[in-house]
Amino acid sequence: MASVCFYFQVHQPYRLRRYSVFRSDPFYFDSESNQSIMEKVADKCYRPTTSLLLDLIKRHEGRFKVSFSVTGTAIEQMQDWAPDVIDLLQQCAATGCADFLAETSHHSLTALYAPAEFKSQIERHVSLMESLFGRTPVVFRNTELIYSDRISEMVVETDRFKGMLCEGVDRLLGDRSPAYPYAPAGSSEYITAAPLRLLLKNYRLSDDIAFRFSDRNWSEWPLDVHRFARWVDQINGDGHLCNLFMDYETFGEHQWADSGIFDFLDALPGAVFDANPGQNDFVTVSEAVERFDPVGVYRAPDPISWADSERDLSAWLGNAMQKNAAAELYRLEGPVRDAHEAGDEYILEDWRKLTTSDHLYYMCTKYWADGDVHKYFSPYDSPYDAYINFMNVLDNVRVRCERS
Repeated sequence: MASVCFYFQVHQPYRLRRYSVFRSDPFYFDSESNQSIMEKVADKCYRPTTSLLLDLIKRHEGRFKVSFSVTGTAIEQMQDWAPDVIDLLQQCAATGCADFLAETSHHSLTALYAPAEFKSQIERHVSLMESLFGRTPVVFRNTELIYSDRISEMVVETDRFKGMLCEGVDRLLGDRSPAYPYAPAGSSEYITAAPLRLLLKNYRLSDDIAFRFSDRNWSEWPLDVHRFARWVDQINGDGHLCNLFMDYETFGEHQWADSGIFDFLDALPGAVFDANPGQNDFVTVSEAVERFDPVGVYRAPDPISWADSERDLSAWLGNAMQKNAAAELYRLEGPVRDAHEAGDEYILEDWRKLTTSDHLYYMCTKYWADGDVHKYFSPYDSPYDAYINFMNVLDNVRVRCERS
C-alpha cells in the first residue's frame, strides 16, 4: 500500500510600502499591493484549486484527502479581500477529509530567535484554526519546513502535537527512505513512543509537480498522470507514505492553467487508486501520524528547510544583510512589548508582521543574477532595496518604542 499525503502551504505576507528614511508615519504595509496580489492569486489559484479539491473529495466519496497549513497573514488578507476562499476551505473541512495544521501565525523565524514568541504565535494560530475550521491541529509545520533537533524539543514542550513535517534531506537520510515516519533525536531507545512523529517530504515527486511540471526541457515532460501514479506506487515495499508537500500556489500561479496542471490534479486521485486497486489511498497528516510507527531517528543538529538545493537557512540568513536585519528585528522584541503595554496599541502586531520570513527572503543574493525563484517572488528591484526599506521601517519601530 502507498498512502499519499497531500499537503499544501497557503501563505501571503504583508508586503511593505516603499518607506524612506524621511518618513515618520507608522503605516508600513502596502494595502493596495497586498489587495491586488491576494485578488489575483485568489482568481488564479485559491478559488479554482479549492473548488476542484472539494469536488474530488465528493467525487471519490471521501477516499481523497488533503491537508492545509494556512498562515494567519493569509487568513487576514482573505478576510479582507477574498472571504469566499475561506468559505471554500470551510466546506472542505466540513467533509472530514481536509486536515489543518498548526504553524506560526505570522510565518516567522521565531523558532530561531525568540522561543517565547514562537510558542505565542503557535497558540494564536491554533486558536485561529479552531475558530475558523472547527479543528484543533495535532500536527505542526514550522515556517518553510525549518527543522532542527532543538526546534523539535520546543514543539514537544508545547504539549500539543503528535507530529511535525520536515524536509527529507538526503544528507540526513543517507540510504533511508522518506516514505516512513521517523522520530526526533533523543527517541532512539523507544522510537514507537516518540513524542513526535516526523513526516518527511518526498522532494523528488513533490518537485515534479511544483517545479518541473511545465518545464519543456525536463526529460519527463509532459508529465502523464498515470506515469506519475506508477512512481507513487513504486514506494510499495520501501515505505508507506508518499508525502507530496508543496505551496498551494503551485496550481494556477506557479504552474499556469494552460500548462494542464488542473487537469493533472483532477485525474491524479483516480490514477493513484487505479495503479494498485484496493491498496493505494490518501491520508491526512493527522491520519499518517496515527497510522504509521516511526522506523528510526531523524537527526538534524543544524537547521534544515525545504528551500533551494541546499535545504538550509541560506535563503533567509545567507548574507550579512539578512543576518543584520534579523538580529535588529528580534532585538526589538522586548522594547516592542514594553511599548505595547505602555499604550501603543498596534506596535506588537506591526512587529509580528515584520517577523514574516518573506522580508528576509527578499534580501537573498544567492542567485539573483540568474533570475532565480527569489527574484520572481520579490517586489523589489534588488535585495539591497529590500534591506534598506526593511531597515527604514525598523528604525521607525525603534523610535516608537523610545517614545512610549
